[in-house]
Amino acid sequence: MTGENTGIRVSEAVYLQELSRNQQKKTVDISVERSKSLRVRYYYGVIFLITNFVAWIIRDYIQRVIPEDHFLRTCGIGGHDCIQTIGVLRISFGCFIFFAVMFLTTVKTSKLQEVRNAWHSGWWPVKCILLVISMMSPFFVPSEFIHFYGEFARIGAGIFLALQLISVIQFIAWWNNYWMPDVKLKQSCSLGLFMSTLFYVASICGVVALYILYVPRPSCTLNIFFITWTAVLLIVMMLISLHSKVNRGLLSSGIMAAYVVFLCWSAIRSEPAGDKCSPQKQADGHHDWMTVFSFFIGICAIVMATFSTGIDSESFQFRKVEVQEEDDIPYKYGFFHLVFSLGAMYFAMLFISWDLNSSTKKWSIDVGWASTWVKIINEWFAATIYMWKLISPVVRQAKIMDDGAMQPNQRC
Repeated sequence: MTGENTGIRVSEAVYLQELSRNQQKKTVDISVERSKSLRVRYYYGVIFLITNFVAWIIRDYIQRVIPEDHFLRTCGIGGHDCIQTIGVLRISFGCFIFFAVMFLTTVKTSKLQEVRNAWHSGWWPVKCILLVISMMSPFFVPSEFIHFYGEFARIGAGIFLALQLISVIQFIAWWNNYWMPDVKLKQSCSLGLFMSTLFYVASICGVVALYILYVPRPSCTLNIFFITWTAVLLIVMMLISLHSKVNRGLLSSGIMAAYVVFLCWSAIRSEPAGDKCSPQKQADGHHDWMTVFSFFIGICAIVMATFSTGIDSESFQFRKVEVQEEDDIPYKYGFFHLVFSLGAMYFAMLFISWDLNSSTKKWSIDVGWASTWVKIINEWFAATIYMWKLISPVVRQAKIMDDGAMQPNQRC
């Protein structure tokens, strides 16, 4: 009897050891898959960056590869404009196809042990073949369809800008909570006040600099309007933040003010060369180092904006997941690839300056009146969303109080 009990205990010990070993192995496997999932984000970012450079090379240097008469046969009169714009849109369409396929095949992924997680993080030989097919197939599509894609890409680029704005505003809210002290803990607010002052001083200096640099004469009424309205937005955001019913402090509004001034500066910088108030220089066939440097910074900014928005899926969740399990994916794969597919449309619009019927100059990006107005509207939209985010809790609270006051009368 004693021997049987001893055998049972030994069997239980062996079973528990095996169970513990399997649990440790499972934990290690999950950790490896999580690290691979986080690392693979940068691979997709590199693919997106390379696609941007390919689009630039085709836009600026395709004429050296394809004979002159091909432009006229393909596009008729003004063939250079057509082949540059259509070439960029073809590359954009190929990039869109690749990330759209990745979106459709990963959109419902939730666990690290799923096959779709392995597809997202691995299978690179297959995905390289898919990328090559995606990038080559648009060159066999008629130009009419590519032009239709260009019209559709305008909408996709607008959606991308809206997602980017929401992500930026959520980041500003997080930054405000990080720097501002907890009132209940009676922490010092000197650091928050210092940061608020810094951002507001930078914003005011930015507005003054815009007047000095981009209003060389009183006849520059459009630039005066852009800068003055930006200053008005700064004042309105500050007053709303300091209102007794809102009482959100100055840090978040200061950060938003600096961002709005940046958008205004970017819009004015996009005004086409030749305008009497434009900061752009007339192209003479030579480009200084500042133009080249600004161009590459612009491309990197496109990639960084797409990457940061893609990994920020939590800002777009309507229902917050309270329990995060160990084997859950670290970010939403479907949303990540969706943002990159929209980003493909966005970089196409920047390379052709949102204009499907004309070409852009070499070493330029997002320059033209269409680009200027898109950025200005983007600035106004950003300020509107932020101000609504400030006053919406007050509006909801007032509505609840009104509903509560009406209920007793309804009973009578």
